[in-house]
Amino acid sequence: MYPSDRHYTKDHEWIAVTGTTAQIGVTDYAQQQLGDVVFVELPEVGQTFDQGAQFGSIESVKAVSDLFCPMAGRVVEVNAELTEHPEAVNAGPHDAWMVVIELSDASQVEGLLDSTAYGELVA
Repeated sequence: MYPSDRHYTKDHEWIAVTGTTAQIGVTDYAQQQLGDVVFVELPEVGQTFDQGAQFGSIESVKAVSDLFCPMAGRVVEVNAELTEHPEAVNAGPHDAWMVVIELSDASQVEGLLDSTAYGELVA
């Protein structure tokens, strides 16, 4: 159910690492809990975040939730499409990435959950 090509946090973000960069988004479980997403607030390119730091927020008809950075890094790309079409998070949460970061410490991936462990967490 959860793609095995990425890692997950207990805060329901996913991170797909490719070399020294990584895409970050929210999981299918997160979007189900939120309901219809109506707004996504994302950081500016160039901002840096520590592992676990809040990098933005996601708003649904039910609630506003903070988004946390699974690994430390500097934002090198933001998915501007989500600003105009936040509902893409509901349509395809594992495709609707939010930011791409340049990783500060690739070893931080070791503290994250794999798809099996994340599936067990939310079961």
